[in-house]
Amino acid sequence: MRRIKLTFERDESLEDINVIVRAPEEDSQVKDLMQRLGASGTQTIAVTGSGGTLDIVRVSDIILLSVNDKQTSIITENNRYTARQSLNSIESCLDPAEFVRISRYEIVNLSKVVRYDFTLGGTLRIELAGGMETWASRRCIPQIRRKLAGK
Repeated sequence: MRRIKLTFERDESLEDINVIVRAPEEDSQVKDLMQRLGASGTQTIAVTGSGGTLDIVRVSDIILLSVNDKQTSIITENNRYTARQSLNSIESCLDPAEFVRISRYEIVNLSKVVRYDFTLGGTLRIELAGGMETWASRRCIPQIRRKLAGK
């Protein structure tokens, strides 16, 4: 698999975003990239894969976004990626009906929540797709309750 290099060029004459994919040939990797970039209604995020390569992740595939040691991680069922953006900047691009902040350091995709339990102590345990488990901070619980109630 070839590495993908991203370059941004400012062009104030354009109203829309114009993406050009350049490669030696139009192979399956190029077709997959173009399909991911061009899928109508599919929101994507550019991330860094485990080998330092650039990948495109569909927002709908994200289970959990978290920050650890100033490193933003995006976790899907199949992979863990690193994003160059801060958690706050990514959150501003996400659909608030589908994603909820559960702590200062984590955001979950509500469609990937398998089960949640409010404990007697007032905490919230969240079980996610892929067998992951996380806990919500107490200060976020009122917002989470509203989201789960559909308000």
